[in-house]
Amino acid sequence: MQLFLEALLLGVVEGLTEFLPVSSTAHLMLVGDMLGFDGPPGKTFEIVIQLGAILAVCVVYWHKLWAVSTSLTDSRSFAFVRNILIAFLPSAVIGAVAYKYIKQMLDSPLVAAVALVVGGFAILATERMVKRARVHEVEDLSPAMSLAIGFCQVLAMVPGVSRAGATIIGSMLLGVERRTAAEFSFFLAIPTMTGATVYSLYKNWATLSFDGSALIAVGFVAAFLSALVVVKTFIAFISRHGFAPFAYYRIVFGGVMLVLILTR
Repeated sequence: MQLFLEALLLGVVEGLTEFLPVSSTAHLMLVGDMLGFDGPPGKTFEIVIQLGAILAVCVVYWHKLWAVSTSLTDSRSFAFVRNILIAFLPSAVIGAVAYKYIKQMLDSPLVAAVALVVGGFAILATERMVKRARVHEVEDLSPAMSLAIGFCQVLAMVPGVSRAGATIIGSMLLGVERRTAAEFSFFLAIPTMTGATVYSLYKNWATLSFDGSALIAVGFVAAFLSALVVVKTFIAFISRHGFAPFAYYRIVFGGVMLVLILTR
């Protein structure tokens, strides 16, 4: 029973942090370590429950996704799909080739804590630098801008960077308006995290047990429900307050992680 409660808590943590620029990886790493969570092997649990968060995006933006998928001959719909796929390419290629080696070198709580703090200051700097947005819709991104944002997403392979944070900061530096930057990050998460989930299941399928599958199911549902709340409220929040509150949170959270790591 304790494992299922821990899986529930980790699912909530994943859902609350996946689409915020605060690094879900760092939160799962810290909370999982504090709980001593011993779930499915090969980080399968952490990766697969992200699909629950992705499902929340599909539900909230169902009308948009359906309209695009049924009108691909329309130039605006084509541009939307084109931009998402182009931005997805760098992570797909680099992830397939070098992800294992990057994780082996950098997968540590210390790296995650430092990345959280550095990322927090980067968000604050971006908020001060970017004064005027030129792009207000995902469809208006050029292929070159989409590719550049895709390379920004690759930085999230470093624990603590945050996939949402990297893509949002990259988008804003390229002149994309806050709301559009956040929505583009949402949509880009769909192919990115779906691909990561399928790959993780493929690599660890032989070692999954019934108990492991049940834990994943609990985490999946918890991540979906909590992410649903975040996705529905995030755009309105950043429209009023910007990203600075998340930057300060990253700095404080990363600092706490550093203290815990260095005093253990």
